[in-house]
Amino acid sequence: MGQSTSSLSHPPPPPLTLTRRHTTHTRRRRLPPQIPIWVAPKSTQFQDPSPDFPLSNSTFDPTSDLPDECLAHIFLTLSSLDRKSCSLVCKRWYTIEGQSRTRLSLNATAQIVPRLPDLFDRFDSVTKLALRCDRRSVSVCDEGILMVALRCRNLMRLKLRGCRQVTDDGMTAFSRNCKGLRKLSCGSCDFGTKGLNSVIENCEKLEELSIKRLRGLNDQGMMGVMEPISGGIGAKSLRSVCLKELYNGQVFGPLIIGAKNLKSLKLIKCMGDWDRVLGLMSESNDGLVEVHLERLQVSDVGLSAIASCPKLEILHVVKAPDCSNAGVVAVTEKCRLLRKVHIDGWRTNRIGDEGLAALGKYCGNLQELVLIGLNPTVASLEVIASGCKNLERLALCSSETIRDAEISCIASKCVALKKFCIKSCPISDNGLEALAFGCPNLVKIKVKKCKEVTNDILEWLKERRESLVVNLDVDEIEAADASASEGRGAQEDGGSEPPEADNHDAIDVHPRARNGARSSLFRAKFGSLMGRSIAVRALRRWSSRNGRCIWPYKLCDEPS
Repeated sequence: MGQSTSSLSHPPPPPLTLTRRHTTHTRRRRLPPQIPIWVAPKSTQFQDPSPDFPLSNSTFDPTSDLPDECLAHIFLTLSSLDRKSCSLVCKRWYTIEGQSRTRLSLNATAQIVPRLPDLFDRFDSVTKLALRCDRRSVSVCDEGILMVALRCRNLMRLKLRGCRQVTDDGMTAFSRNCKGLRKLSCGSCDFGTKGLNSVIENCEKLEELSIKRLRGLNDQGMMGVMEPISGGIGAKSLRSVCLKELYNGQVFGPLIIGAKNLKSLKLIKCMGDWDRVLGLMSESNDGLVEVHLERLQVSDVGLSAIASCPKLEILHVVKAPDCSNAGVVAVTEKCRLLRKVHIDGWRTNRIGDEGLAALGKYCGNLQELVLIGLNPTVASLEVIASGCKNLERLALCSSETIRDAEISCIASKCVALKKFCIKSCPISDNGLEALAFGCPNLVKIKVKKCKEVTNDILEWLKERRESLVVNLDVDEIEAADASASEGRGAQEDGGSEPPEADNHDAIDVHPRARNGARSSLFRAKFGSLMGRSIAVRALRRWSSRNGRCIWPYKLCDEPS
């Protein structure tokens, strides 16, 4: 105490005097500015936390008073990744998150089979299950699919992708223990007609069936005859059937014919003649609402059979070369409730103004129209624009007759049009200018691969109609043309090939020209990157000394 008192009694030290040497060094060295530290007085410092709201070293949960149902409802609004993070907060959240999850997607390899009981003990409310397996891995087998049926008692929708080890016996056992199934989607699996028939027979509530690349259908029976997919008990409740890329798709004929309540039918890339199936189906079911026919052997006979469904609202006829104006006219005359029509003529010129004019004459409720590979003129477009007052979405692609006059007709007649898309058509800026003065409800325009359209029209349309969204790919076309012109210039300098032999830069409706434009665009975009790589390699050689690279990043393997 005495020492401390005596030390306090000493006078303060004299101020420090700096010589010229110190002053010079002080000028050279700039000290950082000192930040003042504020210390709260004792009256304002935080007191000890109250027992009701502890702030540290406490196990208090602010959501403890929140019911489990409310917490589960909050989890339903989160993404899958956020739900996983929330499940790691505490045991209660872990349990509630598992019990409230209704959708589950699993990597269906063989290693997951022993873990399925624990998984479904935690996720005991799953109604939608997806089992996906890579083609290079061994998938779950019959034991795994049976365990799914036994442990997942609330299952309503099942999706199988690449489960090649699941056989007909496994699907039979699954269907007997999962009779509440409502939707089955299979792709790249190896079971066949026996497994599908068991599902249709046992699952009385089956509403949706989607089959894609089912390899088991290629195996014939003992007598060399394929067993058909019969219309069992489940066929009575079927409302949607989708078949894709099936070699023996005709075996589903009895199922389609026997589905009395079928509303949606999608047939995509399935072999066989489908006119007979469509004809028999129309005799027993006239309640179809949606029909999708893509790359099928179907003709006007099949379209005339579909015409017997007066409730039809959605029709897709894509790349069916045997369909013509007669089939389109037959459908439009009787199916006057059509709302969405997609037609891809595949440039066969069998569907033209006659069929499209009938569409505008009889289908006054049309809201969406997509025409690909067709050549409509002003004659048919005027009928469509005048008759379809509710047309809101229009797409014209790969047409040789859609020019500025046709666009002006659309702009003056289609009053309700909101979205317009045009691709690979010989239009110019004058045609798009007409859209600025017409179509008062137009919201969005999308233009692709129209060579005569320039980038100037984009700014003009924005100034004219500020609320209009315009998407153009003019920059890509110009880049492709620029790269092609550079290539021609190099050939002229080198004298290796004449310039007229290089026509790959042409943007036309033909696939060959489109591929050439894409390759030219690729060279234009990545040419600068190739130049950079050459410069980097040259710099690395310049900076190498004594066989050791001093470049900070190792770009390739070098000897040590």
